[in-house]
Amino acid sequence: MVNEKALKPWLRPAPRPYILQNASIVDVAHGSIRANVDVTIIRGKIHSITPSSFPSPPRTGYIQIDCTSLYLCPGLIDCHVHLVATPGFDNLAAAFGNPESVSLLRQPYVCAQMLHRGFTTVRDCGGAHTAIKEAIEDGVFPGPRLFIAGHALSQSGGHADFRNKHDLSACCGGAHAGLGRVCNGVAQCMQAVREEIRCGSDFIKIMGSGGVSSPTDKISHLQFTPKEIRAMVNCAKNAGTYVTAHAYTPAAIRHCIENGVQGIEHGNFLDKETAVLMAEHEAFLTPTLVTYDQMAAPAWEGFLPRSEQSKNTEVLEAGLEALKIASEAGVKMCFGTDLLGPLGAAQTHEFALRSKVLTPLEVLRSATLNAASMMDQTNSLGQVEVGFEADILFLASNPLDNVKILDAPETYVKGVMKEGRVYKSRWSGLAEDANMPIKIGASL
Repeated sequence: MVNEKALKPWLRPAPRPYILQNASIVDVAHGSIRANVDVTIIRGKIHSITPSSFPSPPRTGYIQIDCTSLYLCPGLIDCHVHLVATPGFDNLAAAFGNPESVSLLRQPYVCAQMLHRGFTTVRDCGGAHTAIKEAIEDGVFPGPRLFIAGHALSQSGGHADFRNKHDLSACCGGAHAGLGRVCNGVAQCMQAVREEIRCGSDFIKIMGSGGVSSPTDKISHLQFTPKEIRAMVNCAKNAGTYVTAHAYTPAAIRHCIENGVQGIEHGNFLDKETAVLMAEHEAFLTPTLVTYDQMAAPAWEGFLPRSEQSKNTEVLEAGLEALKIASEAGVKMCFGTDLLGPLGAAQTHEFALRSKVLTPLEVLRSATLNAASMMDQTNSLGQVEVGFEADILFLASNPLDNVKILDAPETYVKGVMKEGRVYKSRWSGLAEDANMPIKIGASL
């Protein structure tokens, strides 16, 4: 049998065993700190959490890290990104309108930057390929764990149909512009879902309303018929997954939730009655305030087409109120950013924006516990707990006191561990080990 290392020369040895001593765990489930504990990590998973011993005895074969004065926080999860829109372009159309090879060759840079900010998992809501997900899993290059939607599904003239009103070409259910796939009618919608599942999508994303960056639809437009949505939901359910929907208005949110959609992206105009409906259906909301904040910033003037700036202003002003309404109704919220192109550098600023109306614990849960729940990963992600993946941030301050520290990773995120490997260290007491090469003949 051919050695796997010979076939995949980028493979790395198994993660090294660690003992993180004298640590304080940020317990997002209980909203408290578990102080003075030792966390043992074996083969990339958290093996045990025990009271610290003073002095700590040496353990042969383990890397022992003194975490006194540090807080161990679960790795962060961004539930709404688009890897396909990469930096390097001065306007939104250019960021989206590239040959596939241009985008794919820049995505490893984007992935590494997200991981170094502390995002050990991201959920791509349109455009990412199975190939990049597999490359990260194999260790070809560093990046967060990916959950992907493949192509976002849109009706003709919907939020992922980027033809302008003077483009009279037909669109017949194929992939379009990297981000989305246009489909119309129950048969095409079912086929589109099945094709995305075949190509490795973890969930299905549909466009349930108009959007800021699409040329021919208004934010108020409802998209897809009830029959089309139910057909897509049923196909996704048959494949063991779920549908989430881009939707802004109460009418669009209800249109989607009442027809079986499990998640809502953005939801800026959410009202109290619709929030109650979402809570009753146990649907998740993923607001993305920072993208509108950045597109309205003077530094990015002209990045968004002038024709779409008024729509951006409209949703920006409503976003914080929607967060407050959702919180009061008991809607489970997840952390999302939706930043496109060079705006992605502001990814952590979503923490500061949400903290204007939500408690630190609510904001932190949105990027850990709630996000893991939405993706059906409650037994492996979102907590520093026995049996979970060792996705751990080493923080210099307690985020339950001030979650805005996560908006300053260069200062407060002293280390980023994913699956038991240290990918980023800003502290002399923690060495990076994620890129150690495997020795020929060594056991995997």
